[in-house]
Amino acid sequence: MKRIEGIALTDVQEVYSGPEGRLWERIMGEQIHIGGFLSSLDLCEKAGIAAGAHGVDLCCCTGAGMRFLVRMQGAARMVGVDATEAVVKEGQRRCRAEGLADRIDFVLADVCDSGLESDGVDFVWGEDAWCYVEDKERLIAEAARIVRPGGVIAFTDWVEGPAGLSDEQAGRFMKFMKFANMEDIDGYCGLLEANNCRIVTAEDTGRFAPYVDLYLDMVGKQLGYDVLKIIGFDEGMLTAIAGEMQFMQQLAHDGRIAQGLFVARKED
Repeated sequence: MKRIEGIALTDVQEVYSGPEGRLWERIMGEQIHIGGFLSSLDLCEKAGIAAGAHGVDLCCCTGAGMRFLVRMQGAARMVGVDATEAVVKEGQRRCRAEGLADRIDFVLADVCDSGLESDGVDFVWGEDAWCYVEDKERLIAEAARIVRPGGVIAFTDWVEGPAGLSDEQAGRFMKFMKFANMEDIDGYCGLLEANNCRIVTAEDTGRFAPYVDLYLDMVGKQLGYDVLKIIGFDEGMLTAIAGEMQFMQQLAHDGRIAQGLFVARKED
């Protein structure tokens, strides 16, 4: 696991309460994760999420993943947990607007200490967001506590790739992204197994590099004005953000960062 100093939950809350969070959503879409709709479908298929299931989304942001699960997979009920008040309020507003508030609830809480019932749901879900959680041991333990025996923990996340990150590369990338640390695929598997979960799938999706290419292409060719508007028409800031995203692009193409996909089943 790679670690850096000086990044805390408050930094992540600041990002998703302000223009940086809006910027990510403008570039990546309402489903702020690599691969969007197709990635969600892939995770559902590999996890075997069935119609009528009850789930919890840890680090749910505005609840786009939960709305997908309810609309497209027939999930009966979802509860989302997030520590950023601004995204929880926006998520509640969007669920009301889409007529889904009766099937989706939000909890404003630390995902490592959600207060939810033990063994209470069929699955725990996450999409490219657990990289923001500093205490990943407690996070995985909480996911395993919440899901019922025989249920699944299914998530994607940004992970260190097979080529690895140097300390300098990790420091620059993680500071930009507001990650206090970054797991790799083996690290997540070890945490899941330590919490009585059997690994079903743990893989590199191969999506990271081509999707970063897409995001940069969109900003360069179509979304320049939109992005500038979000950041107050600060062209210097746009240049700086583009530089960091190009650095991320190179790391992805070199196999130093990746999107990992994980499905694990809690043992009886």
